Amino acid sequence: QVQLVESGGGLAQAGDSLRLSCAASGRTFSINAMAWFRQAPGKDREFVAVISRTGDDRYYADSVKGRFTISRDDANNTVYLHMHSLKVEDTSVYLCAAGIIDATTPNMYSYWGQGTPVTVSS
Repeated sequence: QVQLVESGGGLAQAGDSLRLSCAASGRTFSINAMAWFRQAPGKDREFVAVISRTGDDRYYADSVKGRFTISRDDANNTVYLHMHSLKVEDTSVYLCAAGIIDATTPNMYSYWGQGTPVTVSS
């Protein structure tokens, strides 16, 4: 079993930067891929970014490519999402996910955090 806890969400102005963190605990040896999704009220869960076990395979949604950066610190079992040039449309609850393989769909991930809200104002 793996537990994921997100942190770092909050309020930001458009154009600002914010860093989200996801700390993993438990049977972290089983984690190969960690990802970020976001979900606004009444909306479907949306893929944001994923990073592989090696850390050299990273994939981003087109909507955040060039603005967000995902990184991984295996020594501390933590994944980060560095968000830059924030836009109002980035407003959402951001959820951390962990699984065996890289994927862009929520159903491929076995473990989820509780989510951290991000609100971007103009």
